[in-house]
Amino acid sequence: MTTPSDKALVPFVSVDQMMGLVHHLGIEETIRGLAAHIEEDFLRWESFDKTPRVASHSAVGVIELMPTSDGEMYGFKYVNGHPKNTREGLQTVTAFGLLADVYTGYPKLLTEMTLLTALRTAAMSGLAAKHLAPKNARVMAMIGNGAQAEFQSLAMKALVGLEEVRLYDIDAEATRKCARNLAGSGLRVVSCATAEEAIEGAQILTTCTADKQYATILSDNMVGSGVHVNAIGGDCPGKTELAPGILTRSTIFVEYPEQTRIEGEIQQLDPDHPVQEFWRVLSGEIPGRQGSAEVTLFDSVGFAIEDFSALRFVRNAIEGTPYYTPLDLLADPDEPRDLYGMLMRATPTPAA
Repeated sequence: MTTPSDKALVPFVSVDQMMGLVHHLGIEETIRGLAAHIEEDFLRWESFDKTPRVASHSAVGVIELMPTSDGEMYGFKYVNGHPKNTREGLQTVTAFGLLADVYTGYPKLLTEMTLLTALRTAAMSGLAAKHLAPKNARVMAMIGNGAQAEFQSLAMKALVGLEEVRLYDIDAEATRKCARNLAGSGLRVVSCATAEEAIEGAQILTTCTADKQYATILSDNMVGSGVHVNAIGGDCPGKTELAPGILTRSTIFVEYPEQTRIEGEIQQLDPDHPVQEFWRVLSGEIPGRQGSAEVTLFDSVGFAIEDFSALRFVRNAIEGTPYYTPLDLLADPDEPRDLYGMLMRATPTPAA
């Protein structure tokens, strides 16, 4: 077989290698690194191509592509969301992503993004809470204790200084799993029997449930003044977690309004209901939290620029490490026009 040139080899990060990289860096340091890359890219928001994700919906879930480019690099993520998968022993969300050079079109990174999405989602939540949550917020209610719960808790610890997380899930086993995983994390972990119990004393309320339906995880009377609501479970049409009354009395911050109005909590409101773009908070164009009694809401659905940032982070982080494999992904003939000749001169690899 023809030996591929270095320019045709694409760094590939497998699930095993991603886990190795996170252990090598430390999970909280990984989250901080992801948040820093997201902030860097949000501060140059206007340089990116922006479009709502391309979604293919079915009765059982959704498959999406999330593309963007800053003119120099192009990135996309393939991701699914299938709430029923848990009952079949499968992940609700899986993903992979690619980063490419705009000038040549050549891929520069191919990586798993199931773990990476969990980490970047948590990093985005923590970054938003850093600017929107009450000062000295130290207690969070974590409503929904599935695959994202531990990441959210650790991101709030790493970026906000969280000290206590109060857990609730309709599935008690999910809460036991989460509490077990967070033991030794440095957080005080309190398992609660109801959502009402979980929110007692919490300055940050995070909702992250999986059912694909209009749901009321938090009713209006459960959200008092002065809290920050981090709503991340409502992330597709027909799927919400908050009572409309919470939305109408909150200052709402979003990633990209054109996408959030389709998928987020604000799909319940009039299309012209005012929202604030979070990147403008980072740039200093608008304030974040403005008063101690204000209810702030980060209506997070995930946006392609965050995945672009995560891909950039991984590409930088793997340099000089063993946590990737050079992948022979691109046909690269010595004479660019002689692809057929390359094929005919090849020595076939015997079938296994």
